[in-house]
Amino acid sequence: MLIGYARVSTDDQDLRLQRAALKQAGCTRTFEERISGTKRDRSELSKMIEQLRHNDTVVVTRLDRLARSTRDLLDIAEKLKTAGVGLRSLAEPWADTTSPAGRMVLTVFAGIAEFERDLIHQRTSSGRIAAKERGVRFGRPPKLSSEQIKLGERLISEGTSVREAARLLKCHHATLYRALTAAALN
Repeated sequence: MLIGYARVSTDDQDLRLQRAALKQAGCTRTFEERISGTKRDRSELSKMIEQLRHNDTVVVTRLDRLARSTRDLLDIAEKLKTAGVGLRSLAEPWADTTSPAGRMVLTVFAGIAEFERDLIHQRTSSGRIAAKERGVRFGRPPKLSSEQIKLGERLISEGTSVREAARLLKCHHATLYRALTAAALN
């Protein structure tokens, strides 16, 4: 069974051309939605995937109607493959997982996407290491400055409770405890 999926990004765009092309391609049912392709949570796409049966084929007029990124496309294609469902694009004849050539092209795309992810991870890791070597701190900025920690130490040594010192420093007492412990370790 051929199942169509049509999507436009905004309410003022029209689905008529996609609807007609999918009907002409032989789709017996079409799921339609008006939502940006960048949104991962698309109700009609989810509903369609839930209702697909083994040997069905999802048909789209163009791949960008189904997904906005290669990663998203590959994720959706993997879900379809797991369900035993094919994928076909009317505008991109090479994107037809019901044929051996189409499956091969999608496999090559998946390999390229994985390679790209690995390169990004490698560059990001190298960049973080280099930044740490330059003294860049990651994460949230510390709540208390070194001067505030020294003041907290002095107040406590003079008999002020940790809770009162924290109130004076405008922080939570647990924050002051952690800062004092870290300062003692250094």
